[in-house]
Amino acid sequence: MRVLMEVLWVVAGLAVAFTLGWLSAWSYPLGRQDIWLVTGAGMVLIVAMALPAIIRAARADLTRVKRAQRHG
Repeated sequence: MRVLMEVLWVVAGLAVAFTLGWLSAWSYPLGRQDIWLVTGAGMVLIVAMALPAIIRAARADLTRVKRAQRHG
């Protein structure tokens, strides 16, 4: 469940980044190529920064499942 929440936060962040990039490129056509380059880099960073949290969440979920199986 924790992994799902972390992934949903990443998806939300990517959606916001894409929307801002799209609106920026639409409003300033001369900088479209640079805007999309920066937007893409930002989206990669969003995913990269979320990986440790997703890994921690997966470990916590696995620990919870193992504990439930032992006591269950």
